[in-house]
Amino acid sequence: MTKKRLLIIDDDSRNIFALENTLRAKSFDCLSCLSAEEALKMLNSDENIDAVLIDMMMPEMDGYEAIPLIKKIPSHESTFIIAVTAQAMTGDKEKCLQAGADDYISKPVDVDKLLLMLSKI
Repeated sequence: MTKKRLLIIDDDSRNIFALENTLRAKSFDCLSCLSAEEALKMLNSDENIDAVLIDMMMPEMDGYEAIPLIKKIPSHESTFIIAVTAQAMTGDKEKCLQAGADDYISKPVDVDKLLLMLSKI
């Protein structure tokens, strides 16, 4: 069984650090970047990413703008995308799913819940 490769996109390096360390301990291979623009460049040049965890609230380009652009990349049309957000109000999950996310998790991230989502890939 090969390790699943994840791309973590978050403008806060502390969030990336915490997610990477947790997920690497669970045998995931993790890549990360601090902006959606950088993520799009990475995804255009790397077809071997099994899932994307994207922060929905980032400066310049947020997750709502980035997810449809990720899905337009031919090699990532079906890549599993999890919206990660501090927004946990009524309707936020639906808004993330409408943007094209496959699943949604709020911060602080419940690791067991995240691992259950990642078991789908």
